[in-house]
Amino acid sequence: MTRTLAPLRGMNDVLPDDSPWWQLLEDTARNVFEAYGFRQIRVPLLERTELFRRSIGEVTDIVEKEMYTFDDRSGDSVTLRPEATAGIVRAGISNGLLHNQQQRLWCLGPMFRYERPQKGRYRQFHQIDVEALGYPGPDIDAEMILMSARIWRELGLRMPRLEINSLGTPEARAAYRDVLVDYFEARRAELDEDSLRRLGTNPMRILDSKHPDMQTVIAEAPLLTEHLDAESARHFQTLRVLLDAAGIEYRINPRLVRGLDYYSRTVFEWLTDRLGAQGAVCSGGRYDGLVSQLGGRPTPAIGWAMGVERLVELLRLDRPDLSASAADIYVAVGDDAVGEGMQLAESLRDGLRGVRVQLHCGGGSLKTQFRRADRSGARWALVLGQSELERGEVTAKPLRGEGEQCAVPRVEVLAWLRARLD
Repeated sequence: MTRTLAPLRGMNDVLPDDSPWWQLLEDTARNVFEAYGFRQIRVPLLERTELFRRSIGEVTDIVEKEMYTFDDRSGDSVTLRPEATAGIVRAGISNGLLHNQQQRLWCLGPMFRYERPQKGRYRQFHQIDVEALGYPGPDIDAEMILMSARIWRELGLRMPRLEINSLGTPEARAAYRDVLVDYFEARRAELDEDSLRRLGTNPMRILDSKHPDMQTVIAEAPLLTEHLDAESARHFQTLRVLLDAAGIEYRINPRLVRGLDYYSRTVFEWLTDRLGAQGAVCSGGRYDGLVSQLGGRPTPAIGWAMGVERLVELLRLDRPDLSASAADIYVAVGDDAVGEGMQLAESLRDGLRGVRVQLHCGGGSLKTQFRRADRSGARWALVLGQSELERGEVTAKPLRGEGEQCAVPRVEVLAWLRARLD
């Protein structure tokens, strides 16, 4: 393959054999969201760059290093969305969804970040995103966490571990910021280049550093949980009581600050040790100030996002039995029976909802057709040739060791298949 036809680095194709795991995840998530009263929203892939600068924060790796940003033909700076929350909030403000209203919204789609590709993490990646807007209390925080836990159970995944923390209000963080600056200034000689730059802009971002030489300095830094305002402390305590009552196991991680500037109070992550260094499979938190920051009325809100590619990797480990077959029934036809075979296939699709029926197209011998039927993964091949037409029958051939080949009257085929497919 020439270089011009190869996919861009970090932009991966999802092939048909991979689709069953994607479809299981998407269908399961959709069913769970509906059970909790969430409705789907679809927002553009491309937004004004300013939206992400104002929401995510200027001094973040995403804005500084990872966004796909360019000027369009009108000279406007636009960006492929690196995450979904900002776009959903923008849509809520633009369309009047948030004034004196509560919204439970979810979306699914590709995001874009220019970072080093690794297992389960690509430059075009997909997220399932959930947002609850207009809810101030810790009850919705708990329900959002319960909803993510239900998805793990419905998927049949080994349960990831949950870590939670509280970032407090902006005012509490401002006071904590002064304490943190004093601490890092005293240890300035131990800071790496990124941390020195952030010390004067957003010192809390230093706590999110993954640089190995910074871990001792970070571990010994003052804890935000020791500087929470009283209301945030009560909010966090109530969340813990609700999670305990629901039987959700968790660990408080006082170093969990998340990578986006808009978070406040509750933050959480679901983590696994089965995907290498990148362990987070679902992350989220409360962002009570973001709507007003983007020009809307003050609106409390919380959301989370899960990485589809990472969860697909976990599904491959825990659900390797998923079938990538293309059909349940394969209809093989003789040269003189193509029209009748097409009618038979259509009648089966009408009468067997949810059953995949593939009609052989393109001609060929019965041997060739059976070979293709077997590759399709179908359980049964139905043969309709000249002799079957004359007898008013269909030959049913099992492809997966289910009984013997037999002749079935045409008028009884539907009932015969129902009995066996059930």
